[in-house]
Amino acid sequence: MPQESFPAPESGMLVSYFLTVADVPRSREFYSEVLGGEVVLAENPCTVRLANSWIIMNPGGGPTPDKPGITLHPPDDPSAATCFLNIRVADIQSVYEEWSAKGAEFVTEPIDRTAEIRCYLRDPDGYLIELGQATGMLHGVYADPPPSPGAGRD
Repeated sequence: MPQESFPAPESGMLVSYFLTVADVPRSREFYSEVLGGEVVLAENPCTVRLANSWIIMNPGGGPTPDKPGITLHPPDDPSAATCFLNIRVADIQSVYEEWSAKGAEFVTEPIDRTAEIRCYLRDPDGYLIELGQATGMLHGVYADPPPSPGAGRD
């Protein structure tokens, strides 16, 4: 394993994303073969470098001394998400077509939302992934802010 590919900074910090997965080989294949990541460590924990980030994957499990009372498991309700991976690309249409051809299952095709073009897909465990391309944001056009509390009340 090339040391420069492993997420271990010599100083400062870096951010990686940990996923609890049901089947490590299946998830490793998705993140490396479909999304184009580099397998840095195949198991224990599986580590895939994806662009300038790392996805770390391991099976679920019960509490440990450093996380007492916490159990890890893959998502069990595909209609609910509390977080998601956000991948930004220069050309969303070409990435959408490439990943679709490799078996990625998208929720919708890319949709122009004025500030950005985006769509979502799921990994084999059901984790939600946003794929986006900044468009209007590059020119000062941003997403509409959420309504203020109490807005619309008379």
